Amino acid sequence: MNNNYKIADFEFDYMMPVVCTAIHNGHKLSKIIAANMALSEGARLYEEDPFTGYFTEIASNRIVVYYSRFQVDLNRPIDGSFYITQQQAWGLQVRVNTPDSEEIEFSKKCYNWYYQSVQEHVDKLLEKFERIFIYDLHSYNHQRGGEGAGYDDPEKNPEIIIGTNNMPSVWFPLVDNIVEQLRSEGYFGRNLDVRINVKFDGGHFSRWLHNIYGERVCCIALEFKKIFMNEWTGEIDWLKAKRLREILAGSLPVIQKELL
Repeated sequence: MNNNYKIADFEFDYMMPVVCTAIHNGHKLSKIIAANMALSEGARLYEEDPFTGYFTEIASNRIVVYYSRFQVDLNRPIDGSFYITQQQAWGLQVRVNTPDSEEIEFSKKCYNWYYQSVQEHVDKLLEKFERIFIYDLHSYNHQRGGEGAGYDDPEKNPEIIIGTNNMPSVWFPLVDNIVEQLRSEGYFGRNLDVRINVKFDGGHFSRWLHNIYGERVCCIALEFKKIFMNEWTGEIDWLKAKRLREILAGSLPVIQKELL
């Protein structure tokens, strides 16, 4: 495989049937993409999922993407993975000029490199385990009115969203058990609001995994509300992030009990 298009780190020891991914973690841009980028670093960072790579550290099988979704969005089908119009990017003007075919082709090759790499690693895991579990980790903004404008309606913005997308129904009991476990953990004197398929039910990556592997793979698209950071400045609260990572790790025994 041509590593000129490498956009992620894959760390696998194949010792457990669990994988954690952070496909919107990255902020880097390749030279060819950066040369035509209209957005500031701050504007890009706001729409990215910074620090989600930190949460993947609960597992020994990890995928962390270090290039920005503004280079290629791995959670969309390939034809929509390169933002060209404002409608594709929350109304943002992403490119200075209309991108040429070289930019688009480069990003698609990065996209294909990623999906081919994922398939190679998942296939190898499935040689050892009958079934595997994948956390597709993301984060989302909840202060779109601007810094200091207050929080969006908490009733519509759970602190953890579990997205099941097109997951085979055989996995639904495990999903319920994971939700129960996440809700049971203490978070600075309270319990977290954890709900299923509110606002987000998962994107292309989890759908692709379920389509390819059927009942052998359970992929949960998990969205952390950005309560562990200032979403406008990008500053992280490490104490809160650490506790969220501990809570996420607490779900691993539930998952492994189902798989092993």
